[in-house]
Order: sequence, then C-alpha cells, then structure tokens
Amino acid sequence: MKTSDLFDLLLLAAIWGASFLFLRVSAGEFGPAALAFVRVIGGALFLLPIVAMKGHAGALRRKAGHLMVAGVLTSGIPFLCYSFAALSITAGLSSIFNATTPLFGAVVAWWWLKDKPTRWRAAGLAIGFLGVLWLAWDKASFKPGADATGWAVVACLVATFCYGLSASYTRRYLQGVPPLAVAAGTQLGASAFLALPALLTWPDTLPSARSWGAAVALALLCTGIAYILYFRLLARVGPANTIAVTFLIPAFAVAWGWLFLGEGVTLAMLIGSAVILLGTALATGLLPRKSA
Repeated sequence: MKTSDLFDLLLLAAIWGASFLFLRVSAGEFGPAALAFVRVIGGALFLLPIVAMKGHAGALRRKAGHLMVAGVLTSGIPFLCYSFAALSITAGLSSIFNATTPLFGAVVAWWWLKDKPTRWRAAGLAIGFLGVLWLAWDKASFKPGADATGWAVVACLVATFCYGLSASYTRRYLQGVPPLAVAAGTQLGASAFLALPALLTWPDTLPSARSWGAAVALALLCTGIAYILYFRLLARVGPANTIAVTFLIPAFAVAWGWLFLGEGVTLAMLIGSAVILLGTALATGLLPRKSA
C-alpha cells in the first residue's frame, strides 16, 4: 500500500470515528429521526452534483427501485439506529459494535448468496460474536431510567445487520453501477424513507449552533467526503485492504470521545473490542495471511 493510500485509510477511519462523536453531540437536540434525515439529505445534495459531472445520472434513474431499497438498508435504518444509540451509550462503545459489520456481512452472504466460509472464517464468526455477547452482557441494561442502555445496544446490532444485508443486496442487484452513483442514490433513497418520520418528530425548539454544526459535519464530512475516500480506496487497493478501516474506526472514536466528551474506557470494552476485531480479521480473511 502506498503512503498516499495509507494516509487516505487513516483519514477515512478518523472521519468515520468522528461520526460517533458528532452523533453524541447532536442526537439529544435533534432526535434520532430528524438527525438521520439531515445527515442523508445533506450527503445526497453533496454527492449529486459530482455524479452529474461524471455523467452517471442515468444510472440513478435506471436503478431507482434497487437504490431505494439499498438506501434504506445502507443508511436509512442504520443512521436512525446509531442516532438513537447515541442518546444513551458512548461514542466508543457504538463504534465497537459497528466493527461487527463484516461479521454480519459474512453471515448474510453465507445464508443468501451461498458464500460458504472456510473453517478459519467460520471460527472468526464464532469468536467475533462471542465478543459481541461479552460486551452486550456487560453494557446492556433494560432497567427503566437513564441507565437503560439495552435498547441502544440492540439498535447498534440492528444497524450492523442492515449493513451486512445491504452488502449482499448491493452485490446482487447493483453490480456494474458506478460506485458514486450508488452512494448518491442510496442517500436519496434513505432521505425518502426518513422524510416523514423526521417531519413528525422535528424538534419544537431549534437545535443549537453546536448541534447544527455536528449535523452538517455528519452530512458533508462523514457521509459525502467519506464516500469519496472510501470508493477511491476500493479502486486503488481493493476491498480486502479497504476493510482494514473497520479495525481503525473504534480507536479513533474512543480517542475523540475521550478528548472532546470526557468519555472513559473500561476493561470490558477493551477485551470485547479485541475479541470482536480478532473475529473480524479471521472472518474477512485478513488472518491468517498466506505466505507469498
């Protein structure tokens, strides 16, 4: 991997790690549905002119139905779930659950596309989900009150399952569609899905400038610019190397949460994160590496 590609990978991880910080800052004032809608509509408005300049607008029309479904799975439900989770659990913890995305992707591909995993990858799935159980057991509480974090944990796992489902859906129905067209089209689809819930739950009190700044950063930086970096990495270094961003996001998210919000890190979080990332490395084929 070239130095420039490594820089892009670290930058993408830092940006996506920061998304969990921005969610924590803005979710309380916006509410989950309104915040998720601002994020996707802003991302769509950022990406659409780029798609038009590259001459990919026709792909949006031809694949509108599939892009709508993919948008609900890729952004609509996940962004809603993470905005909800941000109300009660830390940025670092949300990002660690987000790291299970490749695990769910492998399970869905096994079930739907009959992409049977090797023994190493099957072991990785088992190890990764043990890490999820470890963290969920430690952090999930369904007791009434401020400490009722259980539904937030469930929301994170619903989001990552949708990510895994969307990967197989995109692979099956959107093959050959220009990646930036997929990115813009899915944000439009998610915007249509979230428009009514956002309207019905729009906050009565205008969110503060700080919350609006975080919401705009989610839309432009963590969605629009991040997609450009992501697809550029896919083209240059391939999916197997790009998936390494999954391992870096929790580190950045924990660092941003500690630096700007004073969030702490527990031993259970460290152990659970290590187990999840080990399982992900095995499930995605990053480990064990074949000798040259």
